Amino acid sequence: MSEQLADERASAAPAPGQVGGRAVMLIPHRAPDVEETALPPDYQRILAVVRQAAGPVMTRQVGEMLGVDVRVRSKLEPLRGKLVRLTDRGWLRKMPDGRFTTRL
Repeated sequence: MSEQLADERASAAPAPGQVGGRAVMLIPHRAPDVEETALPPDYQRILAVVRQAAGPVMTRQVGEMLGVDVRVRSKLEPLRGKLVRLTDRGWLRKMPDGRFTTRL
């Protein structure tokens, strides 16, 4: 039984993917044994900005703190995608009003 569980966990663990024949780094799921340093540098900066905020933040606020031109929607959408990806992987939490905050 324990072998089967270990096999299932190994198969569910994120692995590097291939896009256009190049290896890409996937965003790992948050787990006790996964360090924040496993994230790409731009995702680490996003987490740092959300942590430094006084409370939950909107994508626009994160963009301002990162130096993104927030007047251009096409510059904010990739950032929103990264925030959602971090939320999906358990690194952040999305509030019902669309703001993002760190996990407790």
